[in-house]
Order: sequence, then structure tokens, then C-alpha cells
Amino acid sequence: MSPNGKGTALITGAAGGMGTAIAKALADAGHPLVLLDRDEEKLAALSRMLGSKTVPLVIDITNGKSVASLPEQIPREFRPIDILINNAGHDIGGRKRFDLGSADDWAAIVDTNLIGLMRVTRAILPDMVKRNTGDVVNMGSIAALRIVPDMAPYNASKAGVHMLSDVIRSELAETGIRVTEIMPGLTRTGIILARYRGNRELEREYFDQFKMALDPDDVARSVMFALSQPRHVQIAEMVVLPVNRW
Repeated sequence: MSPNGKGTALITGAAGGMGTAIAKALADAGHPLVLLDRDEEKLAALSRMLGSKTVPLVIDITNGKSVASLPEQIPREFRPIDILINNAGHDIGGRKRFDLGSADDWAAIVDTNLIGLMRVTRAILPDMVKRNTGDVVNMGSIAALRIVPDMAPYNASKAGVHMLSDVIRSELAETGIRVTEIMPGLTRTGIILARYRGNRELEREYFDQFKMALDPDDVARSVMFALSQPRHVQIAEMVVLPVNRW
């Protein structure tokens, strides 16, 4: 624990809209932060904004060798990691019928959203088990529970996160480690713009058809609610939707 009694949190995909909102909420609550992202410029800007109790690490979570050495890359003053926020994810090239999309795009989505999450969790979790304490928060999606045509790889990746969260939670049931899965609906982050490779007109049309979306701060509050519970209380799953969705 840090001197103020707040554990260090590690956030993947920290420079994105949802990651940044969660990082701000945790920083406001007094947590030191280890910020991971592959966008060096945005990551550095976020670290400067949040102040001296942060350390930015430029890591692509699909790089197995880099992630395997993650525990050693974290400065000693930011160890141990008490909260892991698995937030990194994308849908680049998505929103196409499965047979019409690129196999490389489909593999890249799963590689980041599911396999990258598994790599980071495997790197951080053993120390939590050794200390018998910690929180793992996996940012899933309503897409894990709902069939959404033209989003097969994204849905499959988030369904994998859903099952992985359930299994790890069961494996750790006799420990002091909590595993929480947050499943938001449509949220106004950069994921849609990235999906369409920077085409803002397609991004606007996509959001307009649903009329309403969550803000990143809405999701951040959900994460903080789960983390704020007494240690014997585990928010296993939380579905967070705009009020016009079901």
C-alpha cells in the first residue's frame, strides 16, 4: 500500500476514453497508477496531467515477451499492484458480416481483447495470489451477452472475457482476491472512430442510430463502486446500459 493506504492500480488501454476516465477516478481517490498503452504520445500526456503518482509504460499487450516482463518493468515504488484494470480493447475493421471482413482484422481483435487481457492477468495475478489480496477488473461488454450481427469477432472476444472472468473467479474463491466484470453498453469513446479507421462520418452515423450512449465517466463510476465495497463483498458482474437499451 502507498503511504496514504491506497493500493497501486495498473490500467491497460489507459490513454483511451474509458481508460482515461477510470485513471482520473482512481487518481482522484488517491491511488498511485501504472498506465499502460501503446500510444506513447497520448500516454505521456495523460501521465503529465495526472501528476507524479503515475508511471507510463508503453506496452502493446499483444506482445507476449513485453507483457511477460511487465512485473520487472514496474518501478519498485509502484509495487505491488493491488488493482488490475484490464481495459485495452478495439474493434478495428469491425461491423462487417463475418465472411466479408478481413481474417487479419478478426484475429487482431481477439488478440487484443482476449489474449492480451489473458497475458496481462497472468503476469500480474501470481503476486496477488502470493499476497492473498487484490482486485481484477475486466472491462467486458454487453456484447458478451447479446447477439449482435456483423460483430462476430468482437462478440466472441468479449464472450471469452466473460467466461475467463467466471472461471478465474471460481478458481480464486478461497482467496482474498476479487474478480469483477464490467459490461457496458454503447459508450462514447474512440473505439467507433478507430473501428472505421478515422472516418468521422461513419462514426457519427453509428452513434446517431442509437440516439443515446454512456459517457466514459459513467463506466468509471461503476468501476469505483465495485472497488469501494468491503473486502468480503464482490461485485462479480455489472451490466451498465443507456436507459433506452435492454
